[in-house]
Amino acid sequence: MSEVKISAETRSEFGKGAARRIRRDSKVPGVLYGHGGETVHLTLPGHELLLALRTSNVLISLDIDGKTNELAIPKSVQRDPIKGFLEHVDLLLVKRGEKVTVEIPVHTEGELAPGGYLLEHVLNALPVEAEATHIPESVTVSVEGLEAGASILAKDIKLPNGTTLAVDEDAVVLQVLAAQAEETEGEEEAEGEEAAEA
Repeated sequence: MSEVKISAETRSEFGKGAARRIRRDSKVPGVLYGHGGETVHLTLPGHELLLALRTSNVLISLDIDGKTNELAIPKSVQRDPIKGFLEHVDLLLVKRGEKVTVEIPVHTEGELAPGGYLLEHVLNALPVEAEATHIPESVTVSVEGLEAGASILAKDIKLPNGTTLAVDEDAVVLQVLAAQAEETEGEEEAEGEEAAEA
């Protein structure tokens, strides 16, 4: 798992006006909380943070005001719905060796059996518990040769050592559906008849 160093500054100005000023300087307002301590309000460099957040559950090593160093993982990220830039980030304070519950992306590999089947991602991300400094970036599941009616449950997914499920082991993660071929064929026949009549 990657660890990214980011310099942050504490801030004492709050509210929409202050947040707008921070964003005008290509920075992002954020908060750091956890371990029962007081919430720390931060200003973070926008570009560096954006690059760091490309990795899901990235571990961020925060250098705060050049005085203290803290480890954190992103808990909530707000983006502008149109332009996509970062508006605010919530960071959760973690300690080395501590277990945290996070969601990791589920990737698939392999081809379904021939027959035009559809693969449905019931869970796009798998809730797991892992050591804060060893959170897996993702899990990969083989769907090779699966047919309609087949499903992959949480317990079927091989997790890295030290990572455990944080969801019911019988939860459906992926399932294979039959394509709606009959319906499409019927529509095509109807269209063909209409064209013939014309």
